[in-house]
Amino acid sequence: MSTSSAVVGLVLAGGRSVRFGGEKAVAQLDGKPLLEWAADRLRSVCVNVGANVRPGTEAEAVAKTLGLPVLHDEAGDATGPLAGVKVGLIWAEAQGARTLAVTPCDAPSLPEDLYVHLLECTTTGAAMAETSEGRQPLCALWPVSALPIVREALAGGAHPPTWKLLEQIGAVKVSFGDAAAFVNINTRDDLAALEARRARRT
Repeated sequence: MSTSSAVVGLVLAGGRSVRFGGEKAVAQLDGKPLLEWAADRLRSVCVNVGANVRPGTEAEAVAKTLGLPVLHDEAGDATGPLAGVKVGLIWAEAQGARTLAVTPCDAPSLPEDLYVHLLECTTTGAAMAETSEGRQPLCALWPVSALPIVREALAGGAHPPTWKLLEQIGAVKVSFGDAAAFVNINTRDDLAALEARRARRT
């Protein structure tokens, strides 16, 4: 893969995880933090993977331990995933990459071929997963050329829905049949239930 067409990846792990009662990104599943599960999935298609985290958090410490570049939201941007996408696009542009793949830190059951399939289905570098439950805008590809649009959308402290920006840049919607694979871990009970399901399968 040439540098100009390279895909880099970003784990979105900057949320406050209020319902979880702690940082979801560092919660363990099968002895591995959720942040690492997410980063490993991106590595299937990405030449480099970083983590969007809040400064001074456990997630930041784990990301550094894993050797992931750490990206913080820019001052003045509203809290939310689009702020992470923005700094990810800036980082991707600095590396000469063409596309940024983003993933949430709290969906460890995502299909292993998710990003391979998204890349196969787009010619513009913009794509978003979709299931019977609706759009999955945190499982997406963003072309680096979308950076000015994202900057403008976040101007003045605004934070429009991420899916709206993806639609604005012409992201293709790619359907996946297993909606359950996209379920987020929002509470510790959710994590315990997932661990129990995995134990039953093994």
